[in-house]
Amino acid sequence: MSLLPTTFGDAVRARPALTAGLVFIFAVSFILLGGSPAGAQDASIAADAAIELSWLDAIILGLVEGITEYLPVSSTGHLLVTNDLLGLADTEAAEKASDTFAICIQSGAILAVLFLYWERIRQMLDGLLGKSEEGRKILIAVLVAFIPTVIIGLTLDSLVEDALFGIVPIAIAWVIGGLVILALQRSNWFDQTTGELGDLTVRSALIIGSLQAIALWPGVSRSMTVIIAGVLMGLSLRAAVEFSFLLGLLTLTAATAFVGLKDGAEMVETFGWVNPLIGLVVAFVSAVAAVKWMVDWLNEKGFEIFGWYRLAIGVLAFILLGAGVLG
Repeated sequence: MSLLPTTFGDAVRARPALTAGLVFIFAVSFILLGGSPAGAQDASIAADAAIELSWLDAIILGLVEGITEYLPVSSTGHLLVTNDLLGLADTEAAEKASDTFAICIQSGAILAVLFLYWERIRQMLDGLLGKSEEGRKILIAVLVAFIPTVIIGLTLDSLVEDALFGIVPIAIAWVIGGLVILALQRSNWFDQTTGELGDLTVRSALIIGSLQAIALWPGVSRSMTVIIAGVLMGLSLRAAVEFSFLLGLLTLTAATAFVGLKDGAEMVETFGWVNPLIGLVVAFVSAVAAVKWMVDWLNEKGFEIFGWYRLAIGVLAFILLGAGVLG
């Protein structure tokens, strides 16, 4: 059974999803604009002219975010490297604004899952209202898995940022993750379980959420850890992938709201508000395409391509470091 609507038109006809998505995107936009587009524009004019984000930069970062967010390749690692290549992290102020921008355009990826998985999300909402037993079980599993992520994330965030937010740790994580995926794929490990989302116990969800925290290390990939942990807990690969989307929806929403409220106004003062919105929209479109491609690819060909990609991008990062292109 397909995880996604049969056609893009099927998703478009899901009017509740579109309504929820539009409300969400406008709410996020309001946060980014600091509640006043005109005020944000005035603040942007007064910002440091040496720190700029062009519309092309916004498109590139939106593409990187949308394509990599749900693939097991680490969007955080890709965005940090992209910021370095674009020269958007040359000063402390620029680096902070770029990091905030990268987190806030996750709104596009969030909207993509709302758009594509509305029927599952509606089932979970029905479970909250006592109308769907399966939806209730899935909702509980997602919420339980989210709890250790919050606790561990808030506890270790500063330590991880100081120690691991660099090109070398990212490249190491890419290579290690690639080797892990290839080893598991070649042993047919992903094909040995058949559990469905409704089968997840509270204990299993708690373990998955705890393992997701490994992805605080940029380059590891939240999606990869959740998928592997899901299969470890007995889910089929298809179900584990879907659970990674649903858990990612909650995790990314919380992170985006937290950072947007805390640093969104400062980001707007630095970069303005139009280009961040461009990045958000591009992230949405590219995430829709990436999710649909990933599901189709996994159904037909498996996980191996992501292992080889991680190895290649990790080796390339080391080469660029040695050449002085990255630093």
